[in-house]
Amino acid sequence: MGDLWLLLLLPLSLAALHGVKGCLECDPKFIEDIRTLLTNLVPSEVPGRNQLLERQFKETIHLSSKVSHGNKMLRVLAVQKVVKLRTWLKNEFYRLGNETWKGVFIFQGKLLEIRQKLEPKVKETLTAFSEVVVTEGPVLDCWTCLRITTRCFRGEYCREEDPRKAEQREITLFLVLLAEAGILASAVLLFYMCVSHRRKMQTIRKTLKKYLEKKLEELVGSADEEERKDSGPRK
Repeated sequence: MGDLWLLLLLPLSLAALHGVKGCLECDPKFIEDIRTLLTNLVPSEVPGRNQLLERQFKETIHLSSKVSHGNKMLRVLAVQKVVKLRTWLKNEFYRLGNETWKGVFIFQGKLLEIRQKLEPKVKETLTAFSEVVVTEGPVLDCWTCLRITTRCFRGEYCREEDPRKAEQREITLFLVLLAEAGILASAVLLFYMCVSHRRKMQTIRKTLKKYLEKKLEELVGSADEEERKDSGPRK
């Protein structure tokens, strides 16, 4: 049943994650630069190098998606501010690359420090932008990488719906999934009952058949015995 619930809840998780990206993920060139910088930081003879690089790359790039957004306006940011964040991160990697390699654990600790410094910067920049009354230049929707050429504060330009409508949609989706789970569980239960009942009936038929065959043999034997007695010699 665990696998069944996982299968049923998978569409809900996919719907929640679909299209969600962070401010650091909206530039393919930047992503490639970060991957290259990380690759150059780790010597080729390090065990598990590829897995280490991929894990650190994902944790770095996806960091801006993990930043808590207390206000729906915190999903948007001026493109110029995004560029500054990316430049700061690349400079940190360049600085780390100039240091002497001291092992995997020290390396992971250094990257963790960089991410811990970057997270408040992202949060601070998002919050500062949301408090601006007027802004100039393009704005970036950090969740969908949509470049907005007009002011965006209330969320309508960011494809943000009314929270009540979004909540109602989530409730509807949950109820649909719950109904699907109920229907599927009922179908499985009905199938099990039908199969179980069929097996029981087959067993009963076989038992009844054997019983009738035995009784028939007994009746035939009794009839033969009576017939022999009746056809015996008479005095």
